[in-house]
Amino acid sequence: MSMTMLGPDGKLRCRWCSAAPEFIDYHDLEWGVPVDDDNRLFEKICLEGFQSGLSWRTILAKRENFRSAFHGFDFRRVAKYGERDVARLLADEGIVRHRGKIEAVINNAQRAVELADREGSLAAFFWRYEPAPGQLATPQTASTSEASEALSKALKKLGWKFVGPTTVYAFMQAMGLINDHVEDCTMRAKVTRARKAFKRPSSASAVATT
Repeated sequence: MSMTMLGPDGKLRCRWCSAAPEFIDYHDLEWGVPVDDDNRLFEKICLEGFQSGLSWRTILAKRENFRSAFHGFDFRRVAKYGERDVARLLADEGIVRHRGKIEAVINNAQRAVELADREGSLAAFFWRYEPAPGQLATPQTASTSEASEALSKALKKLGWKFVGPTTVYAFMQAMGLINDHVEDCTMRAKVTRARKAFKRPSSASAVATT
């Protein structure tokens, strides 16, 4: 089976775009483009956790509702949520109302504050796990990797939840830590250029020693 699909503009894209019309914009504008904004990184890893057992189409359709409900995934604000916020979120029909996942986001926000304060940013920590080119599988042939296993293990050790290696791999694909667009996809070359121009963030400790 071909790994690409022909878009309405006649350009080839990763085949998963054919699953829903809204996937094309997500694929072209976001998926695989490198990100160093902490709130966007936190948002994505939380949404990947919410996706567990569901489809990305379900989560993407509710993303603006999630953003509103979780105050733009400002992790320093979410870290201060209490039981009243949990009750508010469980009553919000616009999001996935799963107590375990909601409580995991709050827990992870607290861990994110600790991590960002220690490393200087979440981005500095996450990008430390960018795999070397020789570690990469053929695009879209894997659901985990050595790098996602390592990042998952590190996050779990720090107390994060809903961050298994498959969830983390999807996060790495989306946030540009790897370029997983297939070879014939119109976006692969664009993402390659974006990754070359991207300045990898440094941790506070690294800056202090240079």
